[in-house]
Amino acid sequence: MSENSPSMPIARSVDALRTAVRDWRRQGFTVSFVPTMGALHEGHLTLVREAGQRADKVVASVFVNPTQFAAHEDLGTYPRREAEDAALLAGAGCDLLFAPTVGEMYPDGFVTSVAVGGPSQGLETDFRPHFFGGVAVVVAKLLNQVQADVAVFGEKDYQQLMVVRRMARDLDIPTAIVGAPTMRDGHGLALSSRNAYLSEPELDVARCLNGVLAEAAIKAADRRPLAAVERDAYSDLLKAGFERVDYVAVRQADNLAPFPNGVVEAPARILAAAWVGKTRLIDNLAV
Repeated sequence: MSENSPSMPIARSVDALRTAVRDWRRQGFTVSFVPTMGALHEGHLTLVREAGQRADKVVASVFVNPTQFAAHEDLGTYPRREAEDAALLAGAGCDLLFAPTVGEMYPDGFVTSVAVGGPSQGLETDFRPHFFGGVAVVVAKLLNQVQADVAVFGEKDYQQLMVVRRMARDLDIPTAIVGAPTMRDGHGLALSSRNAYLSEPELDVARCLNGVLAEAAIKAADRRPLAAVERDAYSDLLKAGFERVDYVAVRQADNLAPFPNGVVEAPARILAAAWVGKTRLIDNLAV
């Protein structure tokens, strides 16, 4: 441990992290884990509290992962406020913060990649082809480093949750992957670190996203043709003021595959990504 936040130690190295977890194991404690990129909000803290309900000790990580950002994306401007994040985590019941450097996570000579098929295909991959490769590598490393009994991920990043579950299953990673419901503001906007980029007029537009998806989910659940449901939702988002819509799609909830007959025939999820100004927002709802 190199330093402490109020009542919570901070590990900077994998060795320090594993020493702490190993000491807990010797005392018979179970361990849960919440990975984050920092800039924490109430949604993240809800994940920490959920993790605390599922194990005796909670580890959270704060690491802005460079491998999941493309050259034109916001790696350089992504908010970083570790001291504030550490205080929030301690208040939410986190027992240890893992805050490694880029060099600790990707030392010189690092060349390994992780490719997950299945639920990673389409949607985000159509617009951010680099993304899930970066996510899979860093999450695989973090799960291996912490070796927790359970890891908690937010359902806001639903496709990411499906990819992580598939990877953990395929690679026999023993950590149970748990999804926690999306936290929203009073207008229904999913909480996100990137919401801080939005001006007040942009926030007004962003808060329409959930409503458009909710209306489309009702239509989809009524077994209306999904091509029409998706097309109408796409148009409604543009009418609401979104400058660009990357996708609106209804997919099978358990694997994100399209419905072969073009109507909902099993548990489903509607997912969308759309732009307000320079900010890209994602959201999803159960159908």
